[in-house]
Amino acid sequence: MRIYKFAVLGTGFWSGYQLAGWNELNNVKPIAFYNRSLDKAKALAAKHEVGFVYDNVDALLDQHAAELDFVDIVTDVNTHALFTEKAASRGLNVICQKPMSPSWETSLAMVETCKSANVQFYIHENFRFQAPIRKLKEILDYGVIGKIFKANVAFCSGFPVFDNQPFLKDLEEFIITDIGSHVLDISRYLFGEAASLYCHTARINPAIRGEDVANVLLRMKNGVSCFVEMSYATIAEQESFPQTLITVEGDKGMIQLLHNYVIKITTRKGTVITTADPKPYPWMDPAYAVVHSSIVDCNRNILDSIMGKKTAETTGKDNLETMRLVQAAYQSARENIVINF
Repeated sequence: MRIYKFAVLGTGFWSGYQLAGWNELNNVKPIAFYNRSLDKAKALAAKHEVGFVYDNVDALLDQHAAELDFVDIVTDVNTHALFTEKAASRGLNVICQKPMSPSWETSLAMVETCKSANVQFYIHENFRFQAPIRKLKEILDYGVIGKIFKANVAFCSGFPVFDNQPFLKDLEEFIITDIGSHVLDISRYLFGEAASLYCHTARINPAIRGEDVANVLLRMKNGVSCFVEMSYATIAEQESFPQTLITVEGDKGMIQLLHNYVIKITTRKGTVITTADPKPYPWMDPAYAVVHSSIVDCNRNILDSIMGKKTAETTGKDNLETMRLVQAAYQSARENIVINF
């Protein structure tokens, strides 16, 4: 069995879970880590028995490019384009965390860079791989609620996200970049591409720079009206973090994805209740269970593509459409206009 070797660029908070997800697959192996703080790279390397650590990306790539199959970029968004270019120029496939970049134009350039270098480019957009989202999609495709005309996709929470990721406080564009890139991608996954978009934003937390509430109304090309909500200022009786709650209405019934992965299917015949719990892994943080579990399935889907078995769902080209929605949402909120695509 061939072992696919990779390097991780960035060894901060999220990289440990990303590596744990890779470790669930039998034919991949990390061989080198980069981080601007070498001590962080060394600490993670010791945990995963990786022998090479660097605080210089070029040094890592120059030393190991010949033996690498891909790089996994887990750094802040402002470095994504640069690191993608550096890896692609050395003929390496690239996996990059979301959001792809700070702008649609830069994202497009990243896709074109990898295309010109004849390397594969993927975005690690794992939310669509969550077990309840996949189950919901399966039920929708079965057609039990008939023709879909309306949907609500909501990620609304009061979870202290800044405790683990304090850099988020300083982002001028926060929740649509951080969460919108996930839930807008879920909307595309479930209902197809958007024809138009209108967005309102607000900043409720005075200690942050960007918006922590956003409401986006999408009119999909197939006629579905999809209302996407995101908030880190929600005080609810039952905290939902990090779950995405979804309601879909069709001409024959309704499907609801509720707290704790409960799915209710209601038609004129009554209501059927099922669940779609994420697969447990010993390394998961219980607070992030549904997200962490989906890392494995997202990684597997990308690896299958690198191996030539199938086309990955979350290619850079596909994710450009999600980035288009993210940037359009900000433009709509700034100018108070409907954006047509």
